[in-house]
Amino acid sequence: MTGEVGLAPEVAQGFSLDGRVAVITGAGSGLGRETARLFALAGARVVLADIDEQGLAASAEALRTGSALTRKVDVSSREELGALADWALHEAGGLDVWVNGAGISYLHSLLESDPARAEHTVAVNMMGAYWGCVSAARVMGGRGGGAIINISSGGGSKPLPGIGIYGMTKAAVNSLTWTSAAEFGPMGIRVNAVAPGWIETPMSRDLFRDETGRISEERKEAVRREMAAKSPLGRLGAPSDIAFALLYLASDASRFVTGQVLAVNGGESM
Repeated sequence: MTGEVGLAPEVAQGFSLDGRVAVITGAGSGLGRETARLFALAGARVVLADIDEQGLAASAEALRTGSALTRKVDVSSREELGALADWALHEAGGLDVWVNGAGISYLHSLLESDPARAEHTVAVNMMGAYWGCVSAARVMGGRGGGAIINISSGGGSKPLPGIGIYGMTKAAVNSLTWTSAAEFGPMGIRVNAVAPGWIETPMSRDLFRDETGRISEERKEAVRREMAAKSPLGRLGAPSDIAFALLYLASDASRFVTGQVLAVNGGESM
């Protein structure tokens, strides 16, 4: 007996973002760019936001779709994030999904951290996520709801010697996710987070630098082997692994899921 095999309409509808507007901060590179690409394939009209204008242009080109809008945004600014939410509503025609994807990190010990860089990391990673959630919820609440997704990290729940300020901000993002889910739920807004394991992105490539600050191919391969060995699967994650988890949390497939921090790390933590 033969017949067509494919995605059933019920399944496709569950994961579809047709007719929805999705704002993605940090969309100028890495996980944000891949998430925007996948969301566009799922039918969303995507709003790409980043402080890096060249990165935004490259991301928009990579999407190869007329449904993408771009806006330069500094996520450490409450005013700019509020304006981004309003702009998406009026220029893109709605606001249904918001991904707080912008983040920064740098290698340092807690005792040796530079105060200005530490404060900037907190402003981008922690306060940027906070003001992003608030800005999105203010618009979504008047439209009957939506989905907010924060990018956390495995470092939010375990020690990260050498990048302790980063880990601290991601622990705060987890707490923000839980509290936002509780407060925004009655407004029809789901709030979740994805905590990736180590994914090779422009931000993570600082680990490849040698004592001179240059990218070392030898160190790159050593880091890749080390990170892959931490997973029972014995492999590294790719940006698409994270993007698919974000698509699940953005879509109706997760309509009964809120207040969760989804670890996508190949089993590094269980």
